[in-house]
Amino acid sequence: MSAACTLDETLGALADPTRRAILMRLSRGEARVTDLAAPFDISLNSVSKHIRILERARLVKRRRVGREHFLSRNPRPLDEAAAWIEALRNHWNDRIDRLEKALLEEP
Repeated sequence: MSAACTLDETLGALADPTRRAILMRLSRGEARVTDLAAPFDISLNSVSKHIRILERARLVKRRRVGREHFLSRNPRPLDEAAAWIEALRNHWNDRIDRLEKALLEEP
């Protein structure tokens, strides 16, 4: 999968508040799917769809023990997105700095 495709998946997964809430819960540690679904006023099937999107974006990992499914977060895609955002921020800051310098040098 290309870096751009991975970034698209990550940002798409983060676009939904339910998925962000699931990731926030997983930042405290591994959890069962049913426990993750409990606070939401949506069906378990709907939560499962959100989880599949997070898995597709590689933001969560699934571990099975018998019939139980446990999820944990994978920080790498978030780190990659943060690095891309930082590079973009640096690019635009450099351009603004150059513009400011050019404007100050004009007579």
